[in-house]
Amino acid sequence: MAELTSTGSMHAEKLTGRTQQIFFSAVESDRLASPHAIDVDFDKLVDIDAEGRSAREVNQEIAARMREGYGTITVMNPGAKHSLGVGILNRLRLIFKGSLGYFGCGLSDGPNIQISGRVGWSCAENMMSGTIVIQKNAGSTFGAAIRGGDLVCKGDVGSRTGIDMKGGTIIVGGRTGAFSGFMMQRGRMIVLGDAGPNLGDSMYDGIIYVGGKIAGLGVDAVDAEMTELECNWIKRKLDQYGLEAPNGV
Repeated sequence: MAELTSTGSMHAEKLTGRTQQIFFSAVESDRLASPHAIDVDFDKLVDIDAEGRSAREVNQEIAARMREGYGTITVMNPGAKHSLGVGILNRLRLIFKGSLGYFGCGLSDGPNIQISGRVGWSCAENMMSGTIVIQKNAGSTFGAAIRGGDLVCKGDVGSRTGIDMKGGTIIVGGRTGAFSGFMMQRGRMIVLGDAGPNLGDSMYDGIIYVGGKIAGLGVDAVDAEMTELECNWIKRKLDQYGLEAPNGV
């Protein structure tokens, strides 16, 4: 039974039984990684041929190769299959030589992913950390509900980019479509080209930087001037991915 003790106008309850407190040692050797994280060697390389195989089979082989310690995995002939490279909760260098379909690389936490082609709808949905770089164009709802990391598309993207975005950074090298930043809650979005109508509609928080023309702001979006600190941050971030603002920063 719990014991009640009076402390003036308040009372304190002394609890007994097993504690719910979790103890851990935050030392560097623990790496503060997921308890299920796999040790991989980035210098250990392997290729996977996705031609004629299902997305499930390809994803299972990626996981199997990670368990074998491969830290750099290249997927050849992805063939725009849907849901490739999803659910990777580990450090990994993953390279796709080609294009992906819908929901590529979603639910990721830690990997550094490069895609040489295009991606379909909802690439990197619910991304937690890491980097994803797409060399060509991306479909709608690019980076939906991401929470961290850097998501980069060097081409154009569709509508509703960063919908329900909760953190991280989205960089678009070209144009973005309508309702980008819809219901955005946190994070930063950099668009080097033009932005479609209703930019930032119903956004709660966060910042959207646009280098081109804005077709129109949505409800709750407010125009503002950039500070010198923001300009310097954008320059550093663009340099990191080999991008340059056509109209300057």
